[in-house]
Order: sequence, then C-alpha cells, then structure tokens
Amino acid sequence: MKAAVVDYDLGNLPSVTKAIERIGVDTVIVDSPDGFDDSVDAVVFPGVGHFGAGARNLADRKLDEPLKEWARAGRPLLGICVGLQLLFSRSEEDPDATGLGIVDGEVRRLKAAKVPLIGWATLDVAPRAKVLDAVDPGDMAYFVHSYYVEPDPSVVAATTSYEHDFCSAVEMENVVGVQFHPEKSAEVGRKVLQRFFDVVVPGSAEGRPSG
Repeated sequence: MKAAVVDYDLGNLPSVTKAIERIGVDTVIVDSPDGFDDSVDAVVFPGVGHFGAGARNLADRKLDEPLKEWARAGRPLLGICVGLQLLFSRSEEDPDATGLGIVDGEVRRLKAAKVPLIGWATLDVAPRAKVLDAVDPGDMAYFVHSYYVEPDPSVVAATTSYEHDFCSAVEMENVVGVQFHPEKSAEVGRKVLQRFFDVVVPGSAEGRPSG
C-alpha cells in the first residue's frame, strides 16, 4: 500500500510522511503531474502557510488538474490544514486566488480575539463521520491556523470551538480533509490516519498492523 504525498512547496513533508509510514503505509513524494498513477493508492495533500501561495504553486507545477481528476475519479484524497482549505474554491485570505473546487463552500478567517489558533483543541465528531469516528469524546488535536472552512453542513465530520464553533474536518465519499495536523497530534492523529486508510482506501488494511 502506497500513499503519494503532494509537494508544492507548502507542506510539512518529513513529519507527514513519517506519520503515514508509522502506520505501515509506504509513501512517495509527488511534485509533478506524472506522479498520480496506478502505483499509488491514495493521495495525501498537506499544507502549511498561505492559501494564495498554495493555489499558485499548484498551478505552476501543473498539479491542480491531476488533483481534481484524482478526486473526480473517486480515488482516496486526504487534505491537511491548508491542504484542506485548498480543496475549496475561495478563501478570504486571498480573494483573487482560486482553489481546487473539490468541496463546495468558503474559507473564512477565524472570528477570535487572538489569531492564529496555535495549540490543542477538542474535536466534536459528527454522528455521520466514518474516519473521524476514530476520535473518542474529549480527544484533542493540534491546530495551527488563522482560517477555517465553511462547507455545506452535510459534509461536516467534526467541529471545534475557539471562541466560536468552526468546521475542523470534512468527509465526502472519497475525500477527507482535516484542519488540524494529524502528524503533530500524537495518538489522536495516528488513529485518524489509520482510519482514513482502513475506511477510504480499498484493501489498505490487509497486511498492515492494526495497533
């Protein structure tokens, strides 16, 4: 089982790849369109930084269309932090930039006195969740962000409160996105990554350690 981790100069690649490899999934770094092939079973799309810079980097490396095609084909895709935000078309962070438009909705600035949110916060998991269902009541994940996604309520998988409630995870059939950093969230992050591969990626649980 192999996951492609997208490199567009906006990702925390070493930590993300190590976290995935710790659950028994091989990784390969993809920084060009020809990396999205049948040798990989899932795409992990991390991101740290600015929505507009990420959108431009994806376009410059011609990674935007392959990501959209991958999602349209029903293949497993996991967005992390800015990677989640770039699944949307628009962000208040850079109104002139255009994201991937894989998930309907907007990206908005946190309505809090102190921004960014940096640190641990609780995940309130929606009953519909299949991947975030790995999270137990009271579990906390690690966040570093100033913006949050505002999708259709039907795809919200978890919310978090930081002076106001915001969507901290989305789940569609084959597309999952988390605002927090699973690679920095210790056991909670490990559980979420493992559940993504167990639930969304066909056959990925076979031959892998479950603990």
